[in-house]
Amino acid sequence: MDFVALLMGLCFSVMWSSAFATGRIIVVDASPLAVLALRFAISGAIAVTIARLRGQSWHLSPAIKRSVLIFGFCQNGLYLGLNFVALQWVEGALASVIASAMPLIVAAIGFAQGERLSRLGFGGLVAGFAGVALIMAGRITQGADVTGVALCVIAATALAFATRQVKAVSAGGNLLMVVGLQMLVGSALLALAALAFETPRFDITPQLVATLTYQIFIPGLTATMVWFALVGRVGAIRASTFHFLNPFFGVAIAAVLLGEHITITDIIGVLIAMAGILAVQMARQATR
Repeated sequence: MDFVALLMGLCFSVMWSSAFATGRIIVVDASPLAVLALRFAISGAIAVTIARLRGQSWHLSPAIKRSVLIFGFCQNGLYLGLNFVALQWVEGALASVIASAMPLIVAAIGFAQGERLSRLGFGGLVAGFAGVALIMAGRITQGADVTGVALCVIAATALAFATRQVKAVSAGGNLLMVVGLQMLVGSALLALAALAFETPRFDITPQLVATLTYQIFIPGLTATMVWFALVGRVGAIRASTFHFLNPFFGVAIAAVLLGEHITITDIIGVLIAMAGILAVQMARQATR
């Protein structure tokens, strides 16, 4: 874990965490499913075009095709789709904290399926969930929408199951193509959902254009490529350790960008959740 890897991990965490606060801005001026479908259509088209110009192929192995479909459906469709719907009613800080629990859910599913978990990992699992639950309980007591919170939990669980289902596969030099195709799969799913469940709405405002452009190029394309570059540099387990920073950055960005009020309970919950996520990821690294 050299300085470059640390910098990449820090940048990834900041970019990933910023998606929730900016997403809350976007859903003020646009219907969530339709605007997210548009975002992935643009991001996917850009990624696939650049990939083709660089000589990457869209003729993929069966294993990679499976990962494209699963992650396109679960990550870009269910995970982000449900989060964007929830952001109509749930504050960005709370949504980002629940989303950051995804590594804990992955570890919990593995433990339930018989995987060994060290004392450090088990303690981290309990602490991590306790920290997230503390924040959720505090926000619900203050009036947070229960339906929105439930959608965030379902979204994180869907991505965790997808992560458990898909084993690491080599993109065979077609990484950008794979990322782009995953986005296009998510766009198609979200477009169908938008037609079925909402009346598409786009109020073209400067803040919508600015935040949507930001999401397309920063959390969408740049963060994804930084993540895969980081995994290639230090491995998936070490790279996943940086998820422990997500609760802090998610809450901090929401406070700065949206002016969301942060309570002492939020701060304590974030610190506990961060410690739990870090412990779980360290335990997984030690086991590997």
